[in-house]
Amino acid sequence: MIRTRTRRTSRLAAAGAVTIVGALLLAGCGRSDAPVGGDGGEGGGDAIDDSPATGTVEVWAMGNEGEVLDELAAQFEEENPDVDIEVTAVPWESAHDRIATAIAGGETPDVTMLGTTWVGEFAATGAFEPTPEGLVDESSFFEGSWDTAVVDEVAYGVPWYVDTRVLYYRTDLAEKAGVEPPTTWDEYTEFTQALRTAGAEWGVSLPPGGFDSWQYVAPLAWQQGGDILNEDGTEFTFDTPEWEEAFSFYASFFEDGIAEPRRLEGGEIEQAFIEGEVGAFYSGPYHVSLLLDQGGEEFADKFGVAMVPGEDSRTSFTGGGNLAVFEDTENRDASWKFVRWLSQPETQLEWYDISTDLPSVQAAWDDSTFAEDPYLSVFGEQLADSKAPPAIPTWAQVSAVIDQELEKVTRGQATPADAVQTIQKQASSIGTGQ
Repeated sequence: MIRTRTRRTSRLAAAGAVTIVGALLLAGCGRSDAPVGGDGGEGGGDAIDDSPATGTVEVWAMGNEGEVLDELAAQFEEENPDVDIEVTAVPWESAHDRIATAIAGGETPDVTMLGTTWVGEFAATGAFEPTPEGLVDESSFFEGSWDTAVVDEVAYGVPWYVDTRVLYYRTDLAEKAGVEPPTTWDEYTEFTQALRTAGAEWGVSLPPGGFDSWQYVAPLAWQQGGDILNEDGTEFTFDTPEWEEAFSFYASFFEDGIAEPRRLEGGEIEQAFIEGEVGAFYSGPYHVSLLLDQGGEEFADKFGVAMVPGEDSRTSFTGGGNLAVFEDTENRDASWKFVRWLSQPETQLEWYDISTDLPSVQAAWDDSTFAEDPYLSVFGEQLADSKAPPAIPTWAQVSAVIDQELEKVTRGQATPADAVQTIQKQASSIGTGQ
């Protein structure tokens, strides 16, 4: 959910939407009984041809995307004179509930943008049409990004833009301390300690639990070969050595006084980093422009970005925004044609110029805009080793448990072993929703 805005829904909003979605699942939504699942997108209906799009397509887009999509859509309308793309901007904080309510009332648009972690729960309602076979080339997308659109081996829509986390660090402090960006966990600990020696009050800023803090600890489990579900996706795998070690390593930064004990929100982290109070933090590409704007031109030489350090791998979290077409659309072909057009590399480059959203299609990254940029090129490398949580209907509930237990561990109120056992028990009780 990245750039000059916060792509998050509140936990209260998510809870309300989960209630609505749960009711939809029990009621069957009044839609077809076609199963959610299958083989690689079968069931998506007829392939989409190459004739010009016609008619009206209503699109819901969130946050800044909703404000600027009209500019890009106008180009599609020029290429397809008989089509009208109507964009409705939906605030992120109300988007989840609004989609759920629209599904329940049978009043959906043709196309909607989705937070990547919403796909599983909404697909389970039967509200979305599977992506037509041959619409796009699956292999042209980053693997971790494509996986966010897939539920039970069926793709619902396509990734539109991507987001991943990298390590931001103060290059001047690192140079003063005589250290290079870390590649392993041991180097990461030494690096952040060295930044403190060089003048930072805190070597790194990490959320000590709370909303979406799972995004920071899950990669530590993935980097050791751990995962959230077993291979067949039927059972949670939190009560494992990999997750316990992930919690232990994460908590060590608080225990050793390296990490800022408070959770720094938007606005606070930029200032703390610019002032040298914090030596490093994890974030997405939007922080590059924020730091350059707030720190001034002279600050450009004082910070850099690097891939996340790891153990067996350097896997990071991936998110972003997807596009899905509703099963009840009255203009199926034009809807999918618009989604397909948005997935073309040249269109994604145009979209970056308008929105600065990072392309989900790998070929777009060959452009000098990304390949020669000292910041964006690192994000491109990181996207090649990034992962998303499983697209299951209950992920919002399960991730809330991880957030809660991680805070207990960083506050010294629970051991990592107890925390992962609690998560395993509660997650198993919640279930996968499949």
